[in-house]
Amino acid sequence: MWPMNPLEESRKRTFELTAIGRVERDVADEDLRGPELRARTARIIIHPRFVDALLGLEAGSDVLVLCYFDRSDRNILQVHPMGNKDNPLRGVFATRSPARPNPIAVTSARIQRIDENVLHLVGLDAMDGTPVVDIKSHAEAFDTPYQP
Repeated sequence: MWPMNPLEESRKRTFELTAIGRVERDVADEDLRGPELRARTARIIIHPRFVDALLGLEAGSDVLVLCYFDRSDRNILQVHPMGNKDNPLRGVFATRSPARPNPIAVTSARIQRIDENVLHLVGLDAMDGTPVVDIKSHAEAFDTPYQP
């Protein structure tokens, strides 16, 4: 059963996430968003403490990158997709908007190369300095739509 005031109760539950690294981009990428940003190569600088977790990743591999969009508005619950007012208003759970109660982003990206603690990849839609909270290898059994 839900508590009398779910919002108040949810504020009492906190979760600790540890950034495993951060996104690094070129200055020329600053004003890009969406597909234009994903088309540019980005780097994930992995904290030295987590370098051993890269074992088994290799160039050409697809990965899911989970980021924490630390600059996103956490109070917006409805948006016009892609910021376009011509698109109908939708709840953030029905969009890929970075504005959401918990601004956790998931993006599929392809590793181009790995230099020690630096992943060079294409397909990432995160901006420079964005904290990375996890990387998962792509697994067809889990990362394609469910079909009974």
